[in-house]
Amino acid sequence: MANVTLKFPDNFLWGGATAANQIEGAFDVGGKGLSVDDVIERVKPEDRKKFHLPFPTSEEVKDALADEENRHFPKRYGIDFYHRYKEDIALFKELGFKTFRISIAWTRIFPNGVEAEPNEAGLAYYDDLLDELRKNGIEPIVTLSHYEMPLHLSLEYGGWKNRVVVEHFTRYARTVLERYKDKVKYWITFNEINSILMSPFISGGMLRDQVEEGKLLEATFQAAHHQLVASAKAVEACHEINPDAQIGCMVLGMINYPDSPHPEDVQAALTDQRKTFFFTDVQARGHYPTYMNRFFKEHDIELDIHPEDEHILKNNLVDFVSLSYYMSTVSARPETAGEQAVGNILTNLKNPYLEASDWGWQIDPVGLRTLLNMFYERYEKPLFIVENGLGAFDNVEEDGRIHDDYRIDYLKKHIEQMKEAIADGVELLGYTAWGPIDLVSFSTSEMSKRYGFIYVDLDDEGNGTLDRSKKDSFYWYQRVIESNGEEL
Repeated sequence: MANVTLKFPDNFLWGGATAANQIEGAFDVGGKGLSVDDVIERVKPEDRKKFHLPFPTSEEVKDALADEENRHFPKRYGIDFYHRYKEDIALFKELGFKTFRISIAWTRIFPNGVEAEPNEAGLAYYDDLLDELRKNGIEPIVTLSHYEMPLHLSLEYGGWKNRVVVEHFTRYARTVLERYKDKVKYWITFNEINSILMSPFISGGMLRDQVEEGKLLEATFQAAHHQLVASAKAVEACHEINPDAQIGCMVLGMINYPDSPHPEDVQAALTDQRKTFFFTDVQARGHYPTYMNRFFKEHDIELDIHPEDEHILKNNLVDFVSLSYYMSTVSARPETAGEQAVGNILTNLKNPYLEASDWGWQIDPVGLRTLLNMFYERYEKPLFIVENGLGAFDNVEEDGRIHDDYRIDYLKKHIEQMKEAIADGVELLGYTAWGPIDLVSFSTSEMSKRYGFIYVDLDDEGNGTLDRSKKDSFYWYQRVIESNGEEL
């Protein structure tokens, strides 16, 4: 059998990915309003095993706001990227980044989400940030919504389950698409849009007391529908404002293995896989897949879909499909019992053939190759891996060095599988490792769960100098980029 050449295309986009709510800080600077993430507290280590993503009531949010002095909201402070972005971008340039994924904090542009006019101070900040990236030869990838919904839209309207939010988001999207049309080539509408099924508050701004009892699933899919319509409207605006730009969707990429060859386990895996594919099917194909008809009927779900929605979805397809990938899961028929594997959003049966991270996430590089092939065969659109990485405890040696071979090993194995997928025929635009600089964790708001090539001196309590230093993985990833993935 002849050997197959494994290599990345010459124009492959190497880089890193972040989110405004996890790095910027400066929550009360430049006219910024509060987002849903600004009321998320840190999860203490002893509470990790019983941790569930927050789904508060209106009163619980108001109580948190009234008791701010006695609570710790790490995402309000991030790693102070807002003030230190030039220093950090210089490090990204040294790494050799071709691209850097950021998100725009909606609340910097429209502090409450409902204003008639945007906040100029927020717009100017992102002008400066994007200019700095371009000055350093780094192509920005910008996410319009990355868990940063204005808190006012949640408290006043119940989040995305209210159709009025589509109008407010569209105004915001058009504002930034127009403002940065000459500075941004790649856009993403919603980060991990399918995560609303697991995290209705952070992803959808929904509040527990504003959902009718027994109607949570219906309300969640109604909110998801509004996000899908809003995503299509953003695609429409992007293509209208700058036809040369590319705009994509993004999902939490998950592959579901059947627990056994039992036909019901195989069917369970297919059903679970559709929880991911539903969202990309709508955005890449332009209509609701027929398999959802049965799902909605069996769960007594009736969505309010306006006649114009179908036209908007059909005529505004994304240019590429992007995904995060961290782990795989195992699906089984309901009566199957087994040890659970945990993740930041998803929990399912443990796979005995896989190792796990410090936080229990199952490590499955080959699953990435399989999932990339599944996506590409399904849509035949370019793919972009915009999140992948290992959250782990890092130890600073007496000499200040951080030896993170475990991170290098994790990333190396995933990059090898990306090469395999490209050889399989997958069109892969690029790879942005998640958290190239240590940041506040999405799920638990910890700093000790570190992803970066760059260490930030900040602990879980918010103490530290915020000084940046290079880990061993910094120099490794630098060589990977310089060799276009040849030297791993």
